[in-house]
Amino acid sequence: MSELTEEPRLVGSDRVLAVLAELARHPDGIGLEEMARAVASPKPTVHRALAALRRAGFATQHGHGRYVLGDEFLRMAFAHHEARPDHVRVAPVLKALCDRYGETVHYAVLDGPSVVYRSKLDPAAGAVRLTSVVGGRNPAHCTAVGKLLLAHTLPDEAAVRAWVGGRELERPTERSITTAEGLHAELARIRERGYALDDQENEPGVNCLAVPAYLNSPTTPSGAISVSGLAYRTPLRALIDDVSAIHAIVAGEDPP
Repeated sequence: MSELTEEPRLVGSDRVLAVLAELARHPDGIGLEEMARAVASPKPTVHRALAALRRAGFATQHGHGRYVLGDEFLRMAFAHHEARPDHVRVAPVLKALCDRYGETVHYAVLDGPSVVYRSKLDPAAGAVRLTSVVGGRNPAHCTAVGKLLLAHTLPDEAAVRAWVGGRELERPTERSITTAEGLHAELARIRERGYALDDQENEPGVNCLAVPAYLNSPTTPSGAISVSGLAYRTPLRALIDDVSAIHAIVAGEDPP
C-alpha cells in the first residue's frame, strides 16, 4: 500500500523538475501549451506543476501568460554559485588573467566525458560571445581545460582507451582529436610541457591555453584555468610564449 501511495509523489516530483528544467531553456518565457508539449504531459497537470513552482518563487508569469524562472530560484542559484569555495578562490586569478590578456578566461572541472565550467570572466571591452557558460559543458577531449585534466587522470594509453570505450569522440571542428591513439599522444605532450592547448578544436577561430589549478591539493588539480583568445587577435603562439606568466598568476605569484 505504501508503494502505491509513494509512486504518484515520485512521478509528480519528476514532472515538476522537468517543468523547472524546461523553464531554464526559455529565458524569454514559455506558454502553457508549449510547456505541455515539451514535457509530454496534460495541460492541467503542467499547470499544477507551474502553480507549485510559483508558490515557491521558482517561477513567475508575465502579463502575456508566459512563464519564466522566478527571482527566488535565481537568488538561490547565484548565492550557491558565489559561495562555492573554488569560485571564490579563483576569482582574483581570473580577473588578473582577463586584465592581462583582454580575453575570456575560464575555470573548469572534469565530469566524465565533459568539462563543466564553474567560472567565466569576459573582458570589459572587446569581448566576443563564446559558447561556454557557467554550468555548461563541452567535450573534454577537444578543450584545453579538458585535455589538461585528462592528462592528470589518464596516465597511459590503456587508461585512455578505457575512458573512450566504445563511443565515438565528438568532432566539433576539423581540428578535433577523434581517436584514442591521437588523444593519448596529446595527453603525453601535455604532461611533458605542463600546459594544454586548444588550437581551434572546439570552436572555429578560438584558441585556448590551459594550466592546472591546485586549490585543494599540491599534487592533484582541482580544475583547470584557461585563457581563450580569438585566433586573429591573440595567436596561440603569444599565449605559449607567455605561459610562465600564466603559471605564475594562477599560483598567486607576480608574473615575470
